[in-house]
Amino acid sequence: MKLFYISLFSILLLSFQPRENKSEYLSELKVELQKKWPGNRTINLVFHGHSVPSGYFKTPIVNTLESYPFLVYKELTAQYPFAVINLINTAIGGEDSKSGVQRFETEVLNHNPDVLFIDYALNDRRIGLDSAKTAWEAMIQKALEKDIKIILLTPSPDQKVDLHEDDTILDQHSMRIRELAEKYEIGLADTYESFKESVKTGSNLPDLMSQGNHPNEAGHALIAKGILEYFK
Repeated sequence: MKLFYISLFSILLLSFQPRENKSEYLSELKVELQKKWPGNRTINLVFHGHSVPSGYFKTPIVNTLESYPFLVYKELTAQYPFAVINLINTAIGGEDSKSGVQRFETEVLNHNPDVLFIDYALNDRRIGLDSAKTAWEAMIQKALEKDIKIILLTPSPDQKVDLHEDDTILDQHSMRIRELAEKYEIGLADTYESFKESVKTGSNLPDLMSQGNHPNEAGHALIAKGILEYFK
């Protein structure tokens, strides 16, 4: 019965992947990234969320250059040496999506993102699944109205939540985010599943974390890897 449950969960997980192939979702943008001066333009990547994309490691220490937005930036500038890429981080430590949507138009959309990354689920536990869904959908809809490409992130772990279980509160938020990615046919970087798989294959979760709910550089690298699949 346990094996059947795990298999069923895996099937459900696969069914909530974005409909577009990862290699195709940003195909037009990847063409732009390959253009040389003077035919190129600035590409804006906006990371919106809480303390993890903000770069908080062991609070109150902020390791900006080791956080996943900058690991993504570093890899993309190596991969696309002719590109002018703006990394814009609008994340705020301690914030949830209900607060994030309140400043979305004035502090996020005003930067004209080419790609928008949303990462709030870790803190959304305190506002609940329904309130979080309402906030995420509001941001998604506003961004899609402006033809912005969106990549949603499921949460990075909290060491107080067992990654070996499949129905924790973080699993529930992850499933909602997968459903939103499917509904709106947008990108999904399934961070939570990446950490689950890493632990299942022998990694020690504390080796990926700087404190209870903040990844260290190795953990951030795991998040960045999921995002970079869209830029291959």
